[in-house]
Parts: sequence; structure tokens; C-alpha cells
Amino acid sequence: MSSKVRLLRSLLGREDVRSISRRYFVSNGFDGTLTSVGVIVGAVLSGIPDGLTVVKIGLGAAIGLGTSAVWSVWEIERAETKAEILRIEDAMLIDLDDTRIEREQRGARVIHATASGFGPLIGVIVPLVPFLFEGSVVTMAEAGVVGVGLGIGVLAVFGAYMGSISGQRWYVSAIRMGLAGLVVALINLFLPG
Repeated sequence: MSSKVRLLRSLLGREDVRSISRRYFVSNGFDGTLTSVGVIVGAVLSGIPDGLTVVKIGLGAAIGLGTSAVWSVWEIERAETKAEILRIEDAMLIDLDDTRIEREQRGARVIHATASGFGPLIGVIVPLVPFLFEGSVVTMAEAGVVGVGLGIGVLAVFGAYMGSISGQRWYVSAIRMGLAGLVVALINLFLPG
């Protein structure tokens, strides 16, 4: 087994690494899902004629949010870990370049950025799936309703997951998170225009 794979397995076994990655994944997944719900309601209400156009718009949003999630977390974690290394170097009066500590922090940064990027991709793409079947299985309005329902479902899964790892009632957390999707859909539904 290569040293990089061993390092990755070791890092994934650490709760501190998993905890930060979970936060980025769920936070950015939440943003992506709410964006997707907004795109869906806006697309249906504005009269976009076909589901493929909605999917293309949504994929543009997914690319933008995914890139933002990866890039921002990479830069945030790079700055934070560099500051931590500098503090350790000052305290120990030693250079930590190319040490196990630096390699672990770089590996953790890769894990965090990857998790951060996957969140919005899942959050945007899952609610768009019904629009792939618009015209053959569902109408635009039906695809919109199913898409919003899927978005609310994705949010509920995020909530249930976070509730279960924190020892809270998972179903209460699921309802709280899912409610955000419903609120976004309703706000978009009643916007003027």
C-alpha cells in the first residue's frame, strides 16, 4: 500500500478530520440544495419550456457552487494550517517543512476540500433529476413539484445525519432542515413577477 493511501486512511480515521469535512459537506450541500430549489421554482414559474434547459441552468449553478466550495475551503484550510504550523514552529524552534505534520495537514486539506465540493453537487443535482424525464414521464410542473420534494428530502437527510451524530432526535433535525427547502420554495412562489 502506498504511503499516500496509508496517510489518507489514517486521516479518515481521525474524528477531527471527519468532523470538519462533515461540516463543510453539509453546509455546502445545504446551500446547493436551496439553490437548486430556487432554480427549479424560478424556472417553472418563468415558463422555461423544457426540462433539459432547467438541468443545464442547474448544472451551471452546481459548477459554480462546487468550484466555490472546493476553492474557498482549500484556501481557508491552507491559511489556517499554515498559521498552525507557524505557531508550532515558533514554540518548538524547528522547521516543519516536509514533515509528517505538514503532510497530514495537507492531506486533511484535500479531504476537506473534496467533501466541501461534493456537498453542493449532490444538493443541486438530485433535485434536478425529474427534469431529465420532462416530456416523456412528467410535465414541467410535475417535475418542479417532484424536484422540490427531492430537495426537501435531501435537506431532511442532511438533518437526520447531523441529528444522529449529535445524539439528537434525527427526525426533528430532519424536519428542521427540510423545512428550509419548503420556505425557499414558498418564497420563490410568491415573489412578484
